[in-house]
Amino acid sequence: MMDFKYYTLQDFSDLTASSSPAPGGGSISAMTASYAAALVCMVAELTIGKKGYENVNDIMSDLLNKADTLRKDLLDNIQKDSSSFDGYMLALKLPKNTDEEKRLRQDAMQEALKNACNVPLDVAKKSIEVLKLSKIVCEKGNKNTLSDGLVSAYMARSAALGAIQNVLINLAGIKNESFVTSMKNECKIIKNRATELENACKTTLKQ
Repeated sequence: MMDFKYYTLQDFSDLTASSSPAPGGGSISAMTASYAAALVCMVAELTIGKKGYENVNDIMSDLLNKADTLRKDLLDNIQKDSSSFDGYMLALKLPKNTDEEKRLRQDAMQEALKNACNVPLDVAKKSIEVLKLSKIVCEKGNKNTLSDGLVSAYMARSAALGAIQNVLINLAGIKNESFVTSMKNECKIIKNRATELENACKTTLKQ
């Protein structure tokens, strides 16, 4: 199968809208975060070299590089999320005729579930990094692009929350209690941070 990031928008939307379980919410969260990063890039590009913004040229140039790296990484996460789902489905199909086969199958399922948690957690963390950059462009970027910076922030927060939900749904099947507790704690921190950063972006509307 061709990597999802090379699909046309129409084809990717059609596939998501079909009965296929992948791409699902995790992949869409990654895609959303990638587009949030793309908007940060756009605001930076429209600020660098513009009259009245000379004092933030270096900040915007550095921010542009960081946002573009995140944008590309998150595009890769679209496929990674679907692949993690495929890994779990393959584990489910392993033979279970003997006790040994049952044990191996159970171990494979647990590892696949952990991977299915780690991938969206990575997306959630990257979404927070995008939000941090959204905050900067909202505060220091070209004022004519403030709405674009805000859309970036809204999308990045939604991506973080969506990714977290995918982590939590997969945690339900994991038996390692310390892993589950650690993951839940990380998700809680990310969720609170996402809301905090989005609210900080919103305050720029009042300035």
